[in-house]
Amino acid sequence: MRASDADRERVAQVLHNALSEGRITVNELEERLSTVYAAKTLGELKPVTADLPSASAAVEPATTRAVGFPDQRIGGHPGSPVSIGVLSGAVRKGSWVLPPQHNSFAFWGGTEIDLRQARFADKHCTITAVAIMGGIQITVPDDINVDVTGIGFMGGFVLEDKSGAPPAPPTAPTVKINGLGFWGGVVVYRKPAQRTEPPRIEGA
Repeated sequence: MRASDADRERVAQVLHNALSEGRITVNELEERLSTVYAAKTLGELKPVTADLPSASAAVEPATTRAVGFPDQRIGGHPGSPVSIGVLSGAVRKGSWVLPPQHNSFAFWGGTEIDLRQARFADKHCTITAVAIMGGIQITVPDDINVDVTGIGFMGGFVLEDKSGAPPAPPTAPTVKINGLGFWGGVVVYRKPAQRTEPPRIEGA
């Protein structure tokens, strides 16, 4: 079966994890990554991780994997690190990659961030949201972990869980949302993911 970009990224993630655990060296990582990104089929990917944990799961086709597996959603070139709405609006939604740190600022305007079809550059990402006489709306899917620690001062900084789902497993991506709502508001909505397959980057 032909390998997709998502298949290659999953195997690359296994290799990066192996490096961090001391299972392979930097030189071995570089050699194996060269093989991974040149691979055309799943069969060519299997030998690269045959001696590493999680190898069999890494080379399964994306369409046969469970939606909640974090390695399907972690990785990719980070998207914009900022979203600014000053007397206007800004939107980040659809197929994009949340960077490790994203700053959202609204002043007499609004910003909207929707992560339901997003990927995550790292397993742990942070959104710092500051709304001053403006509003910021952040929508997160129920198959990731979210930690809201912002402050509302003469304003609001709230989490509204509309999914009815239990917390995501610890292995899922985690997004920490902090910041300030001053004479304005930051609202985080947790909603059903509604995915039939892992999110992909357009053009990938």
